[in-house]
Amino acid sequence: MPTFWRPLAVALTVCLAACGPTGGLRAPEGVAPGTDRRGQSVDGLTVGHRLAEAGEFELALRAYYRAAGEQGINADVLSAIGSTNLKLGRLGQAEQMLRRALELDPDFVPALNNLGVVLMEKGETGEARRVFQRAYALDSGNSDAIRENLRLAIARTENRVYDPPNEANFSLVRRGQGEYLLLSH
Repeated sequence: MPTFWRPLAVALTVCLAACGPTGGLRAPEGVAPGTDRRGQSVDGLTVGHRLAEAGEFELALRAYYRAAGEQGINADVLSAIGSTNLKLGRLGQAEQMLRRALELDPDFVPALNNLGVVLMEKGETGEARRVFQRAYALDSGNSDAIRENLRLAIARTENRVYDPPNEANFSLVRRGQGEYLLLSH
């Protein structure tokens, strides 16, 4: 073989080896193929809210835990975890997370409202009423859901209304762009 063919043969061999099933060109480690490494990912809290709205509560919890790892534990993340646990019927875990959120931010209205919902579900109407009153005052009466929750709690504490204990009449709220959004039952 003449000497001028050798570099061409080497280049052809390298190209063919890259196309083979055992090797080939690969994305850098830790990066999925086709990923735009310059783009920004959506934060776990936003993903969790979207999943919760879609009724995917277990997946939402995972996203909220991811958010806790990314941005740290704060009242918003703890409130989201607590609210999702409430939707899953885990009242003890929900109460614990919502109380922890309120330790970090005692005036966090969504956590107050959702703690009130947990307390109503547990039959602790007196404390629930006080929690709803605080949420309503901090919210300045702007949220229809909080106003309705307070109305129901007052009615229950004054024995004006009888609702079966397992029937959920309360609405959850969460913060999103300065608004309170209802999570459907």
